[in-house]
Amino acid sequence: MSLWVAVDFGSTFTKAIAVDAGSGDLVARAEHRTTVDSDVMDGWHACRTALLSADAGVARAEVLACSSAGGGLRIGVVGNEELVTAEAGRRVALSSGGRVVAVVNGGLTATSLKALRAERPDVVLLLGGTDGGNSAVITNAAAVLAKYKWRRPVVVAGNVEAQAEIRGLLSAASVPHVVAANVVPEIGVFAPDGARAAIREMFLAHVIGGKNLSRDPGFAAMVRAATPDVVLRGVEVLATLHGDVAVVDIGGATTDVHSVIELDPEDANLGREVVATHPVTRTVEGDLGMRWSAVPVVSAGVEAGLLDAGTPLEAAAARRHEDPAFLPSDTQEASYDETLARVAATVALRRHAGRQRVVFGPGGRVIERSGKDLREVDLLVGSGGVLRHNGPEVAARILGGISAGAQEEGWLVPTAARTCVDSDYVLAGVGLLAELDPKAAAGLAAHIHGTAKPGH
Repeated sequence: MSLWVAVDFGSTFTKAIAVDAGSGDLVARAEHRTTVDSDVMDGWHACRTALLSADAGVARAEVLACSSAGGGLRIGVVGNEELVTAEAGRRVALSSGGRVVAVVNGGLTATSLKALRAERPDVVLLLGGTDGGNSAVITNAAAVLAKYKWRRPVVVAGNVEAQAEIRGLLSAASVPHVVAANVVPEIGVFAPDGARAAIREMFLAHVIGGKNLSRDPGFAAMVRAATPDVVLRGVEVLATLHGDVAVVDIGGATTDVHSVIELDPEDANLGREVVATHPVTRTVEGDLGMRWSAVPVVSAGVEAGLLDAGTPLEAAAARRHEDPAFLPSDTQEASYDETLARVAATVALRRHAGRQRVVFGPGGRVIERSGKDLREVDLLVGSGGVLRHNGPEVAARILGGISAGAQEEGWLVPTAARTCVDSDYVLAGVGLLAELDPKAAAGLAAHIHGTAKPGH
């Protein structure tokens, strides 16, 4: 049997799976805490030992990996103005598997560069101007980076007519950079793929080694991309099997939402966005999590009307924030975890999807939408320890509760989707295999399948 081994070096745990190269069958899985305190490869070696005990073929398998260890990929965005290029840059950064740590609007100055530097981005995404439009702002930003000897990698994805001059400025100052296609070639168009590929290139060339996570050169050789980038690619594969798909990943510090849907052309006239919606989207909610971010989950739940003010969940959330390793010891504490997860998932999906409203103007009744309509999603997948470790009944209640009240309030979240949990944590493996072995990727993705729709 020929095998692949897919490894995810996560912020908390390192997960590894062995996959049959012919069918995509899951042969074995293992996990170990991520050993950032020593060398991240120590955790991988422990996983490898466990996989070898299940199948000796692991010794000959090619190993593919992704990583979000050491804080993941930190991205700073520099754009012309907030509503167009800076917003487009934020979306590109998120879909590329990064965490946006700074957004600078209106170009770059010595003062804003100092603030950007303080956020310690691993990569700067520099963009601005439609093709053939204003190039002064993005060119000046490149000049500032060059003048002040910026040394971290830069991805240039703005006005194509400014790219040659920008390349010259950055090259002369020895600023590491790569040029990609314009993210917003014209107003109302969003083209992230070139910039996503360039960010991945910079992540591999500069970021992995720069985090000093391992002394073993084998680590850099294994890693193919940032984990969230790989997971989003896995969701794309899943969508080829099920249709429109959304994934909500509830973590200790953040809740991520990935979605891949076929956009309805008729919806284009309902939006008011100058940066078009894209079929493939990822958002990260840094204030929604089960431990480090438990307190703001309660605040968000009260604000959204999902929780009552003064709820005892406030004290429970504070305990979890103070002790991120906290595990429920009784049914009451378990119920608090379930409620936190339900609120985090619901609010995260609402933010990702947006809502619609009816507006009455001179032309009569008009429906406006903001965000991305997920109401007809076919499959809603849950991920995260709270869903994987608490049984299908708990997961069904958490995921099933997301649609409660959505129709009445205009939220565009999934309303009749089949639901399931990525219980074996295979989505990262699917993404890693997607280009190298599409048949195995599809076979592995088939391990994720939905239960009956609500009410069926």
